[in-house]
Amino acid sequence: MPERDARIGVVGATGAVGTVTLRLLRERGYTNVRAFASGRSAGRELDDGIVVEEATPDALAAGDLDVALFSVGTSASRELVPHAVRGGAVAVDKSAAYRLTPGVPLVVPEVNGERALEHEGIVANPNCCTIPLTCVLKPLHDAAGLRRVRVSTYQSVSGAGAQRMETLLAEPQAEHDLSMDWAWEGDETDEEAKLRAETRKILELPELPISATTVRVPVLVGHAEAVWLETERPLAPEEAVQLLGAAPSVRVVDVPTPRASTQTDDVLVGRIRPDRAAENGLVLFLACDNLNKGAALNAIQIAELLLARQRVAA
Repeated sequence: MPERDARIGVVGATGAVGTVTLRLLRERGYTNVRAFASGRSAGRELDDGIVVEEATPDALAAGDLDVALFSVGTSASRELVPHAVRGGAVAVDKSAAYRLTPGVPLVVPEVNGERALEHEGIVANPNCCTIPLTCVLKPLHDAAGLRRVRVSTYQSVSGAGAQRMETLLAEPQAEHDLSMDWAWEGDETDEEAKLRAETRKILELPELPISATTVRVPVLVGHAEAVWLETERPLAPEEAVQLLGAAPSVRVVDVPTPRASTQTDDVLVGRIRPDRAAENGLVLFLACDNLNKGAALNAIQIAELLLARQRVAA
């Protein structure tokens, strides 16, 4: 079966990530795509003529999907993903529901794509800051070994959903409360804990010391991250530039910005320089479209790995 003929369902199709997912699937030539959302959106016709279906357990378990791309909240994923799997689809889930579940692959194709093929019905899509971070860390770790990572993220409002985007667009000059987007787990947010745990799982470095601070900023689309890292052996900035310039889905630029990253497939990385406060330390800055490579595109790339294997096995 050619991948472009695959039966693909997009669950959460009317949300911020779901909308981008449908656009990317269309641009990549997929022709057999269905859109699922809540009952409030059922029956709505989207710009490309697809009519939204209600995402019910029975609809997802009907056995007429090869891959289901989930762009819904954690509780909805926990409820609906098992039904899609029961119907024979492979579920690629973008929520936090299964990312740290033992036995469920957590995949960035450029970093650990082979793990996707070890699935038992579910593949988890990482956090929108974990994806670009691991794309950058992987080639540096392979070359010099990671000893320690510190990261501060500056995350756009699109990471909180389409409604928050609409609010910022309607009142761009207003003072928006950006302080309560994540739950607290002790003295850190759950977003900070996710970033640490997911990065360790993807890189298969369970003891890697990682410290994170995550904040929301009044930017529409595009997450940025300042990264301080230490390596086991010295790694000159010039060597890091060469390594990152050759890494898949990474583009070295002078100064990465969220605006420059918008609607691109690449992780932009730059300002690569020595960390003068640490032995074998480097500092860098990255930006990534959190709706594109940070969510929708990464999930589609996972699906393409799975579909390619199905074609070979057929």
